[in-house]
Order: sequence, then C-alpha cells, then structure tokens
Amino acid sequence: MPSRPVDVAIDLTDPDLFSSNEFWGVLAWLRANDPVYRHGDFWVLSRHRDIVAAYADPELFSSRQGMRLDSNAEAVAAVSQQMLIVSDSPQHTRLKRVLAQLFSASEVARLDQLVSDVVRDVLAGAVAAGTVDFIDVAKQIPNRVVCAMMGIPREDWEWIGALTTDAFDSDDDNERSGAHAEIFLYFTDLLRQRREQPGTDLVSRIALDHLPADANGDARPLTDAEIVFNCNGILAGANETTRYSAAGGLLALIENPDQWQRLRDLGPAGVPDAVEEILRWTTPGVHAMRTAQRPTTIAGVPIAAGDRVTLWNASANRDEAMFVDADQFRVDRDPNRHVTFGHGRHLCLGARLARLELSAYLTELLDRVERAELTGPAQFNSSNFTWGVRSLPVRLFARAAPPRPGAGTRSR
Repeated sequence: MPSRPVDVAIDLTDPDLFSSNEFWGVLAWLRANDPVYRHGDFWVLSRHRDIVAAYADPELFSSRQGMRLDSNAEAVAAVSQQMLIVSDSPQHTRLKRVLAQLFSASEVARLDQLVSDVVRDVLAGAVAAGTVDFIDVAKQIPNRVVCAMMGIPREDWEWIGALTTDAFDSDDDNERSGAHAEIFLYFTDLLRQRREQPGTDLVSRIALDHLPADANGDARPLTDAEIVFNCNGILAGANETTRYSAAGGLLALIENPDQWQRLRDLGPAGVPDAVEEILRWTTPGVHAMRTAQRPTTIAGVPIAAGDRVTLWNASANRDEAMFVDADQFRVDRDPNRHVTFGHGRHLCLGARLARLELSAYLTELLDRVERAELTGPAQFNSSNFTWGVRSLPVRLFARAAPPRPGAGTRSR
C-alpha cells in the first residue's frame, strides 16, 4: 500500500475536514496514490472509472443495507426495500417505474412556469434586499417548488424546509431521527387526507398508483409506508442538490470573475453548460455507500462479501483522468460527464427538475445581477454525505437595465 504523506490525514469521517472545505486534497491524494483505499471498516473508491463501474453493477453492490456511512442499521432495516434509495431489484425497479413517471421529461416541462415564477420572485426579493445570506435565498427555490408539487399547504412550506435540513444535515443524531419522525408523521396525515379527497398533486397520484406486476403477475397499490418513506426521499432530494448547487455556484462565480464574464458573454446559450459545471463543481452528494454481495475485486484489490464500499462522487468529479483542468471552474466545459446525480439504475429521480431549477436560476441571475461580492467568509457544513455552503453573506448589485420580457423562461 502506498505510504501516506505526512501532511495529508486520511479520515473522511472527520467533520472538521468538511466544515473547513479541506477534503479535496485528501481525495486528490487517494486518486493518485491509493484509489481503492481501506478506511477502517469500509472501502473508499476515488476514481471516476471505478465509481461508475460500481454504480453500474447494483446486483454486486447493494443499496438495501444503507447508502451512507452514518446510517442507523435499525432505521435502514425499517425502510429497506420500501424506500427507493435503499432498495435493490426487483423491488427497486418496480418502485422506480411508479415514481419516475412524476419526474418524466413531459412532467418536468409542465413545471416550467411554476419554477420560473418561484425563481423570479425569490431573486427579485434578494436583489431588492441587496445584502443577504445567499443560502437563505437558494433554499427557498427547491423548497417552494417541491412543496407546491406535493400539495403541501403554503403555511407549512418554511417549516417543512427547516425540518428537511435537520433530517439530513444536522450534526446531532437525535435531531436527525426526530426530524425524520416528524416528516413521516406529517406525510402520514397528508396521505390520509389525499386518500379521502384526492387531487392532482404528487402525493395524490402516488396514493392512487399501483406497482407494476411482480414475477408472479401480481400488481398492487403502494403501501402507506412505501408512499410516506418515498415522499420523505423526494422532499430531501428535491431540496438539497439545488440549494447547495445554487449557493455554491454563486460562490464559484464570485471567486472566478472571468467565468462570470464568460457566462454573461455567452448569454442564455451558455446556461446549460454552466449548470452542468456548477453541478460538477459543487457535488452536494459527496458519497454514496454500497455493500458487496459476493467476493470481487476493484482495480485488482480484493473485496469481501459484506464489505461496505463508498463511492466518492466529489472525487470522481475532480478526477484528472476524466476532466481536463479538473480543479478549475469553467462554465463552458464540454463534455462534462459528472456523477453528481449518481449513475445507472440509481440515477437521481429529480435530476431533470434540479436542472430546470438551476437553469431558471442562472438565467434570472444574469438578468437581474450585475455582480456579487462576499461580505464575509463562506462557511460550509460538516457532513461527508450532503455537503455545501451553509452560509454565504453577499451583496448583490442590480443591473441597471430591467430584466428582459419573459426572463426566467427557457427551452432545453
């Protein structure tokens, strides 16, 4: 095994490594020196090609035993094979066929006006305020959109957003489990209401849907548990990526003023590539975990059945073997084969929606903001699972000219 450099500590469970934004150097060292690294009781994959290969083989690398390092085994067992992200085929395939319909290209296209209206309203308020903590701005976009999609009453939106953050990002185990419990209770009650008075919202549609037939030809409605657990997953997935990518993207544009100018020069045509680069650069989903179902090898390294294998998306997205100038932020990067949304069967359901939201956000930002500057240091959360900016104090300088008519609408 390669010797460890004195100045690089390999402890990817250390929260300070993430709150200080210093984990990138550790991942770079692993890619170059020990790409299949034994880290205590789990393995670390850091190269793009190994991570993509593991994602592409869900029969070998299982999700049902947990998909993050700090998973509570009892909690995972309670939702395994009922919640999409901790399920394996054939149940994963059946669940995904139901849930994927809600995020199909045609469904997401119908959300275009909702997303545009939300983004326009949120950014107009931020620009009018001038000085803001931008994470408070960014988190409103996905939270308003997904709450509207799910038919959650307007008066509950802010509370649900805060609860989602506690459930997935809190440093306190009890706070996380308590927030999850509150979300489960909330959706249990909402589901009861939708069964009695169904509407056109996402929860109503899931409540009335059926899983595809199994191997015995039996089809059935989703159970209450399957609906509640997956509503929780949708709520989290819809919120976290857009929130951290929007805030982290603005930070990258502030720190790279040449790229802000490049994006302004490109105009709306440059937005799709810029969205992909922001997703690559920020990588809110830092790692995913899998469990080996039988003995195997990865890059010649033997892996035993039952071993936990972690796939470090953040490392794959900075892999020098895949990306030219991988450690540079370039809004016109193409191609851009990042794994921010995972890969293969477990590709994130909300990827289309996140791209729609980020496209609307960048378009509106270009229309409304001449420049932005930090008014204090950016701060980051301490999670090695869902990571990003937790505070971004900025001043937004409005453009002299008003936004063009129809700002915020795009075609992709």
